[in-house]
Amino acid sequence: MRSGLQLAAMLMIAASPAAAQSGPSFGADGYRIAHYRAPTRRPPDGVTRIAPAAAAQLRPDRDALFIDVMPAEGGQREADGRWRLASVRHSIPGAHWFPESGRGVPDPAIETWFVRGVQRLVGGRKDRPIIVFCLADCWMSWNAARRLKALGYTQVWWLAEGTDGWRDLGLPLRPVLPESGARG
Repeated sequence: MRSGLQLAAMLMIAASPAAAQSGPSFGADGYRIAHYRAPTRRPPDGVTRIAPAAAAQLRPDRDALFIDVMPAEGGQREADGRWRLASVRHSIPGAHWFPESGRGVPDPAIETWFVRGVQRLVGGRKDRPIIVFCLADCWMSWNAARRLKALGYTQVWWLAEGTDGWRDLGLPLRPVLPESGARG
């Protein structure tokens, strides 16, 4: 393990587990299903919140897998699994983009694509560190982090500030394309 990973562990934001989520913006299973752009302060149960400065110390695909779940604004996924995008998404260099996978109730094909894509990227290692993000105040990354934890991934980190926090540190963002893969 590289010293950056150790530094990141020291810089992580301590947060208590999230309380059970309820109300009209949440489904019966506790995932946010509406009003995705709202303040998010606590990570899902069993997920660690990581500060942007700590995440910046890590190397994508080496120290941790960076997963972007920002929706494809105005875009759509075709039946064959390819995306038709209306605009460019700028993300953390080295991140893997899984648009729409942070919805509270994702389309079944997108959920399958997301689950299989992450399985492929971690090479079957459920203990591989995974950093999930979107934008600041976006519940999509919260949902996706919770979903990965429920799937048995043991080192899920939530970058609540997302690409906004990365940019605020003066770090570059790069155009990214949706993760490739067969239909879900």
